[in-house]
Amino acid sequence: MVSGKAELAAWSAVHDIVGRRAVVMTMGALHDGHAALIRSARDWAGPDGTVLVTVFVNPLQFGAGEDLDRYPRTLDADLLVCAREGADVVFAPSAEEVYPGGQPQVRLSAGPMGEHYEGASRPGHFDGMLTVVAKLLHLTAPDAAFFGEKDAQQLALVRRMVRDLNFPVEIVGVPTVREADGMALSSRNVYLSEAERVSARELSRALFAGREAALAAGPLAAVRAARAVLDAAARAEPPVVLDYVDLVDPAGFTPVTSDAYTGEAVLAVAATVGATRLIDNVRLRFDPAPGARPAIAADGAPAYRVRSERGPVG
Repeated sequence: MVSGKAELAAWSAVHDIVGRRAVVMTMGALHDGHAALIRSARDWAGPDGTVLVTVFVNPLQFGAGEDLDRYPRTLDADLLVCAREGADVVFAPSAEEVYPGGQPQVRLSAGPMGEHYEGASRPGHFDGMLTVVAKLLHLTAPDAAFFGEKDAQQLALVRRMVRDLNFPVEIVGVPTVREADGMALSSRNVYLSEAERVSARELSRALFAGREAALAAGPLAAVRAARAVLDAAARAEPPVVLDYVDLVDPAGFTPVTSDAYTGEAVLAVAATVGATRLIDNVRLRFDPAPGARPAIAADGAPAYRVRSERGPVG
């Protein structure tokens, strides 16, 4: 493990890198979802490449009243996960190392893509995220950076930043890792009580219901079906307090508003259970069925083949 920028530069100089370099950026509290990111990076880099993992709880991503102070910090356990999954080095800097002299005067702006959904609920969150991602890309100089698809809007914004600002790096999305009950893995799941966890499962159940509805009746049916599950969950004890559920185009993270939509889409949800805010999504692709227009057929039969994160479902 290295904790300073100079140490990281020295490590890179000593280890003559002849293969591809991959980075996985984390805020620590690593779980099986992070492990999947590291494994994907290891596979991509190959035996001659290098995998770097960053562990840094970025204060710029936390707004007033959010959980910066209580965010889990488990560095010793994180280092074991990184070693097990084949990381070559872990960069775990302090806030003072990343932001010498205090919070930066100049930051990146997420722009219009960062003003809705998560950006509307957490003002400034994406500006802070992009600022630290840009800094870490400069410091680690990877050929590719690996991000989880669970944070769908974050992934979309990182891809847009790299494109708009000409970063010489490939951004690779890695599918969401789920527990046996379907719940997406998250570092914040540890905050949930047993009863809250039961209620929290309704997020993934809503998404899966939306996925099945999309197969039967097209894009907009996905949102209606997911919302129906979440409306019922709002009456549970403890309740699921919905922030948003919507089907979006991942390129600009804008809502899908037509059953004629084709291409990639993300059915995304955010809600609070107890004091814990959770997000999740499933990825879909709407392809016109052979010989059909990209809309619901006149007889009500689906005019789509719908693909999801678990592969073809129709």
